[in-house]
Amino acid sequence: MDLSQFSGFLAFLGIFTMGFWLMIFLITFIIPYWLFGSAMEAWKLRKADKTAKKS
Repeated sequence: MDLSQFSGFLAFLGIFTMGFWLMIFLITFIIPYWLFGSAMEAWKLRKADKTAKKS
């Protein structure tokens, strides 16, 4: 294995590792945060709509 193959392999490992950890971060933090936030916003809007109809 010469230097160009080794540097390409290291670049592949780096990109693969960054993609793996980004996927783990998105699945465990960003997506649940986004879903919970949108559910809370919909709940607040629904609650505000009910109070507006009663008035």
